[in-house]
Amino acid sequence: MKGYRKVLIAIKGSKEVLSQGINLACDEKCWITVVKVLPPNEGDLNLVGIKNIADVLDNGSRLEAAEIRKLADTEGVMVKTRIEEGDASQKILEVAGEERCDVIVMGAKKRSWLRGIFGDNTVGKVIHQSPCPVLVVGA
Repeated sequence: MKGYRKVLIAIKGSKEVLSQGINLACDEKCWITVVKVLPPNEGDLNLVGIKNIADVLDNGSRLEAAEIRKLADTEGVMVKTRIEEGDASQKILEVAGEERCDVIVMGAKKRSWLRGIFGDNTVGKVIHQSPCPVLVVGA
């Protein structure tokens, strides 16, 4: 693969996706944007006595972003991390457009046929709506 300048890596906890994306970026000598999409907050956490709601809603993403930057530093690549909230496929596509990414790297797990029919297919939605190539790796 040649000619990529920016790679968007969409992560959902899999280190393999991040590793594959960084390897691609190193081969192409290009910029990386890593995005993690959190589900939208639909509840009222003020009623449950949680003092720091931001930490709960963050879902460990800040720690994960720090680990990503540390891994990128060891590999010698430039990484920008973004944490978004909302529908995963829409946010991934929005970030890819905003960052003008040339390829999207994301992971997919093996799914049962029943879940394939009735489950949310984020990877499929991104592949069908993306203006750029999507590289799907095993997560």
